[in-house]
Order: sequence, then C-alpha cells, then structure tokens
Amino acid sequence: MDDNILVVNCGSSSLKLAVFDSDLNSLAHGLAERLNSEEASAKARTVDQQALALPANADHHMALVTLIEHFRSVGILKSAPVAIGHRVVHGGEAFTDAALITPEVIQAIDRCSALAPLHNPVNMIGIDAARALFPDVPQVAVFDTAFHQSLPPKAFHYALPTRFYRDWGVRRYGFHGTSHQFMANEAARLLKQPTDQTSIISAHLGNGCSITAIRNGRSVDTSMGLTPLEGLVMGTRSGDIDPGLFDFLMGKGLSTAEINRILNRESGLLGLSGATNDMRTLTERAKAGHPPSTLAIEVFCFRLARYIGAMMASLDRLDALVFTGGIGENSASVRAATLDHLALLGFKLDSAANSSHGRDNEHRIHEASSRFPVLVVPTNEELVIAQAARDRGYGPH
Repeated sequence: MDDNILVVNCGSSSLKLAVFDSDLNSLAHGLAERLNSEEASAKARTVDQQALALPANADHHMALVTLIEHFRSVGILKSAPVAIGHRVVHGGEAFTDAALITPEVIQAIDRCSALAPLHNPVNMIGIDAARALFPDVPQVAVFDTAFHQSLPPKAFHYALPTRFYRDWGVRRYGFHGTSHQFMANEAARLLKQPTDQTSIISAHLGNGCSITAIRNGRSVDTSMGLTPLEGLVMGTRSGDIDPGLFDFLMGKGLSTAEINRILNRESGLLGLSGATNDMRTLTERAKAGHPPSTLAIEVFCFRLARYIGAMMASLDRLDALVFTGGIGENSASVRAATLDHLALLGFKLDSAANSSHGRDNEHRIHEASSRFPVLVVPTNEELVIAQAARDRGYGPH
C-alpha cells in the first residue's frame, strides 16, 4: 500500500489536486478549470505536463475522478490515499488549527459560510466529492483563517458597536494563513533561527494579496479583514476604501450587489489599468508608455509600502521582510519600487540579487548595509495542507 496524501483545493469553477508521499515529497499536480461549462478542461503534471480530456459541463466530482484515474495510470495513487487535506477559506473563531472532518466540523464550516459566501460553499463541494470517492479515508480541513487566530484583540476588533462582534462575529480574521505559516517556518530556517524566536513581515502577492506581521512565529497583525477584500490593492479587488463610497455609489443608482461585484471583480490592478490584472502584462505595457498601467503599478507598490511600514507597529524587531506569491516571487520591479518608498526605514536592495529573485544568493536580495534582510521565498501552501492532513488524519510520520 502506498502511503500517499491527497491535497484538494476547490474553487467555484476549478479544482486543484496534489499528491504527496508520507515524507511530504511532491509526486503530482492536477488542475481542472472552467468546470460546469462547455469549456471544461484539465491538465496534470508528474514529470511532464499533460492535457486530459473532460466532457463538456464536467463537475467537480468528474474532474476529481478524471485526475485520480490519470494519476493511477502513471503509477501514482494506485491505492486509496491514507489522508486527504482540504483547503477551507473561512473557519471563523471556531478553528485555530487544522481539524479532522467530522459532522460537527462540517456544521461549523457551514456556519462560517455567512462570512465567506463565495468561498466556503465551493470548498465543501471538494470535500463532498472526495468523501464520496474515499468514504473511509480520514479527511482534514485546513483553514486560511486559522493561523491568524493569534491576533490580539487590539488588532482584530473593528471600531464598531461591540454587539456586531458579539452577535454576528464581525471582526478581522485574515486569510492566506497557510502561505504566511509556511513563510514563518521557511524564513526561520533560512535565518537559522527557531520559528518561535523569529519575527518577520510576510508579503503574499498574487492575484490576491495580503501582508502579515509575524512575531515569534505567530501572526499578530494582517491586512485582510472580515473578508479577503480588505487591505492591499489586488488583481481585481480594491483593497481598502472609504466605507462612505457605498452610500455615494448607491446614490448613483448602483445596487449593493453591483458594488460588491465591482469591488471584488472589477477593481484593483484591473480597474486602475482598464486592461488586465496580470502584473507581467502591466509591466510590459508600462515600459511601452501606457499611463494607466504605470498608475496601476504605482498605486499597488505605494499601498504595499504603506502596509509594510504599518506592520512594524506590531513587532518589537524585524528579522526579515519576505516576499512570496506569484508577484512577490517574480517581479523584481515591484519589489524595487516598493522598497524605494521605504528608504527612510533603511531597506537597501542588491540590484543583481533582486533581478535574479535571490535564486543565486540563498533567497536574499538585500545589500549588506541594509538595516533589515529582504528575502524572496516561493510559497508552498499545498505542502502545509499535506503535512496537516498527514499529522491530523494519519498520525505523525
């Protein structure tokens, strides 16, 4: 019997799968996209990437079956996995760590759906599909919010009537917790320090963006709030706005549903540029003299710099600033422009190391004279989920 661990990350129209062995070595990845549509498609990667056939309007269950059958055909996942880990976006205050999925846990996830109506219900689709295929396999929920449950009250409370928190759970929760947790551990390893003695600022920059102050290995402040909309400028999300904008736009005839759609799907880099939410394309267009693209990048970097400075209020020291995520790992120009705003704090980048994304310099992109180290570290959220699934569902290896 192969002691394989399956990781499931379910989106509204997508399904990501990863297979690990019990020593947490990555064996395979799969991705199904545009599910429940005529254009449903799938691809898998073991050694090489391969396109897989999906019927039109394939659902999550069919995508899961297709990917698993492919893995089996190439000699991976020949028997049932020993544990399955699921990404769940919102765990509210109910979960401070990963949890073995039970009927009670499912009820708690469902209760949190009011706080994440776009996320938790689709995460449950993946859980239901995997449980139908593997009813006897332990399954573990790993929550984006769990890592941030160490936020102190001064950091998670909004300045609203306390009954909103007491009755409805209105508070700042934070997201991208698995990525920030990985950064805490990986930065500590690179700095040759114990995680519980390491304090960093972790900037996860992708289509979704968040930043977290991690003090002695624990999250003490983060940019996302009740929902993933708060905080940094993102690919299509606005990040922080004046709440009075809602009244203003409603006065212009927009409904609350339209405003929410605009703020979540039509704003951020896409809204500012009027063209795309892809930082690579924006960078190319800015170099070619496209003013809206230049503006989008400048706003993105300035707001990021402001948040880096703000996160220092939650730390008593800074061992490193860490960039991760698709933009954080691959955009040297974004990192440079952001830290240009923070020269007063003593950040100094090594241009050559930054251009190579730290790959030739042990992840370090700062000059020796920089007041604080600056690292570029590829994130691995799937590994965090696999480890939690192994330890919670299968027992420590």
